[in-house]
Amino acid sequence: MAFIDLVQEKIVRIPLVSTDKAGVLRELVQILKDAGEIEDYDAVLAAIREREEKLSTGLESGIAVPHGKSAAVSRLKLALGISPEGIDFASIDGQPSRLFFMLVAPPNQSGPHVEALAEIVKLVQSKAFCRALTEAKDAREVVELIKGE
Repeated sequence: MAFIDLVQEKIVRIPLVSTDKAGVLRELVQILKDAGEIEDYDAVLAAIREREEKLSTGLESGIAVPHGKSAAVSRLKLALGISPEGIDFASIDGQPSRLFFMLVAPPNQSGPHVEALAEIVKLVQSKAFCRALTEAKDAREVVELIKGE
């Protein structure tokens, strides 16, 4: 399943309520739980935290891509959160992160996970596109922007 096919209103939260890194991770996993995409909140959160402890997934230009592998999912899952004010996510450039793309994949499937990461990186190359996402009013607008509708 392609990254773009994972993008649905039910997995998008704008704005995020959380104001710190730990809260963002919990909130993104809760988005998946609330959307009926996962059952085992604790297992998914543990996988995301474990990966994040190795090295922050806060990239540059306000982008963060927390991700992990968990047997609690049978296929790739995505949660997308936007914080217009930005959150300290220990990013490479030291700037606050505003766009959060969380991916969770089963341990035995690396292909879709890697492909989705590559698609996200390509998608966020445009500063204008990232600004449009950050300024989106609701989940529907975010989905339309990503899907090019």
